Amino acid sequence: MKRTIYLQMKPVREAEKLFFDRFSLRGCLGQKVLPVREAVGRVTASPVFARLSSPAFHAAAMDGIAVDAQTTFGTTVDRPKTLQIGKDAFFVNTGQPLPPGTNAVIMIEQVLVPDEETVRIESGAYPWQHVRKVGEDIVATELILPQNHLISSYEVGALLNGGVFHVAVKQRPRVCIIPTGSELVSPDDVDIHALAPGQVIESNSAVLEALVRQCGGECRIFPIVPDDIDAIRKAVHEAVQADHHIIVISAGSSAGSKDYTAAVIQELGEVLVHGVTMMPGKPTVLGAIEEKPVIGNPGYPVSAIMAFERFAQPLLYAMLGIEQPKRPTVRARTTRKMASRLGLDEFVRVKLGRVGDTLVASPLPRGAGSVTTLTEADGIIAIPSHVEGLQAGETAEVTLLKNTDHLKNTVVVVGSHDNTLDVLANQMRAKDCRFGLSSTNVGSLGGLLALRNGHCHAAGCHLLDTETGTYNTSYIKQYLPKVPVKLVNLVFRQQGLMVARGNPKGITGIEDLARKDITFVNRQAGSGTRILLDYRLAAVQVNPEDIQGYDNEEFTHMSVAVTVLSGAADTGLGIYAAAKALGLDFIPVVKEEYDLAILAAFYEEERVQFMLEVIRSEAFKDQVNRLGGYDTSKTGTLVSTLSG
Repeated sequence: MKRTIYLQMKPVREAEKLFFDRFSLRGCLGQKVLPVREAVGRVTASPVFARLSSPAFHAAAMDGIAVDAQTTFGTTVDRPKTLQIGKDAFFVNTGQPLPPGTNAVIMIEQVLVPDEETVRIESGAYPWQHVRKVGEDIVATELILPQNHLISSYEVGALLNGGVFHVAVKQRPRVCIIPTGSELVSPDDVDIHALAPGQVIESNSAVLEALVRQCGGECRIFPIVPDDIDAIRKAVHEAVQADHHIIVISAGSSAGSKDYTAAVIQELGEVLVHGVTMMPGKPTVLGAIEEKPVIGNPGYPVSAIMAFERFAQPLLYAMLGIEQPKRPTVRARTTRKMASRLGLDEFVRVKLGRVGDTLVASPLPRGAGSVTTLTEADGIIAIPSHVEGLQAGETAEVTLLKNTDHLKNTVVVVGSHDNTLDVLANQMRAKDCRFGLSSTNVGSLGGLLALRNGHCHAAGCHLLDTETGTYNTSYIKQYLPKVPVKLVNLVFRQQGLMVARGNPKGITGIEDLARKDITFVNRQAGSGTRILLDYRLAAVQVNPEDIQGYDNEEFTHMSVAVTVLSGAADTGLGIYAAAKALGLDFIPVVKEEYDLAILAAFYEEERVQFMLEVIRSEAFKDQVNRLGGYDTSKTGTLVSTLSG
């Protein structure tokens, strides 16, 4: 067997590009439906929406007595009130449904029980005091988990509480590992007292199997194949013909082992890369057989791990559609010189320590066979191929050997609530798992203030200028007078009164809100919906003080809708999509403009541009239109540039 000579070694980045660009693995995995209890650690194959609201009834949040708050008004220590048990007061425990006709709970500690038929209170209750209202945690039809989401143990409770008992998840990527080497002995067969000289315990497969599982895959390990080209060829052919997605051929770890990997890959398919300019990991072979990725992994343990993490792990995460966890980095000062050969990217394992206020890095032995250097290491310093090492006392970047999720590619939106933000969040995640959207509902004005304070990238707003009939621009000029902003239209939408199916109270418009038999649920002060309501009330000369429930506030359209659905209110102002989602009737009031105000400083960032790309896509518009009550004719259009 001739010595292997790497005449065409590729730099790491070039090798990655040649290998990853060759395969289109997106969507290659099937899906299966699992009980929620079995879905932890799996990846959602589609978005998951709540089927039930949680809680599904108005529930006591304290032990005590349930009352109609109105019957307690005016109660003080000097003017206590006696209530009749079973008529005016009902004993409840935490979590129990509120009895009909009650809307507040007085804590048991504040209740005096003079006899078996009555209770006495010395302070009044306000509506919904110590009550968990319907949908406080989850509202039916809300997005619980987006597509391409790794399900955690915490989310099991959210799914079950939302009435989701089974969930569609992606099948696990399947990796086949073929250990080769006549010197190898399976750990299942080894007798540590009779291990012959030259024999090596085959441990790489177990390590790689664990790495596969950490990435959400499943693994099949072939029996050890001796250094025989025909035997290796037969094993590789069998693996390719089976249902594996990735084949890893693990070379022997003895200095005298024969490596037939490149020859077999070339014979059965194509060698893309034979040797990579990285240490550890130089002997890595990358190829394709019948359009399946095949990796010839080095035999030395550290090289095997480094090569697998560099070339196999990204494929597994790409197949699952989730972002590969990025390891955090820190800056540290080297304690001694770290020499490196030109032309090779070298990865030096280091121990970290803090001396005073300085973080220092001490290199560990670099042997590719010293797997304990990885178990001991706190981090890795990458010395690039064009650098001849690092001097003692030089500051270097250290990659920590632990997984950490970052939000560097998340667009933060604060402001008015709209159902299309859920659609946008899911489509961003589905299109490219690196990106995400985080939205917080504080109302339109709250969003502009958050934008001014640098707490978000964009604010969702629909603020009507009652003098000009235009939206948002005048408010941005007023609240962000010196801040450059780009205003982009998200949607036009129908706002109106949501009422129970059949409209039992016969509500026809805003003027009916002053009727004594109508209970209203409002949006919070500063929201665009609240501003619209006040404008419309003034137009029909209705005093807000005449509206029952005007001060009863919710922060989202879905919360208003579920309040109406539960019967806690007869009507509330909100968007048609929320009414449709919960099967409510809808009385149109106005078609309004909902925009995203984006700080100009962030506008050209990749994550923001990606968000805008999704917004302008036909897929996004189609899904928004299916919600009902939206007009996407100008979706994604730059409305104006405000220079501040």
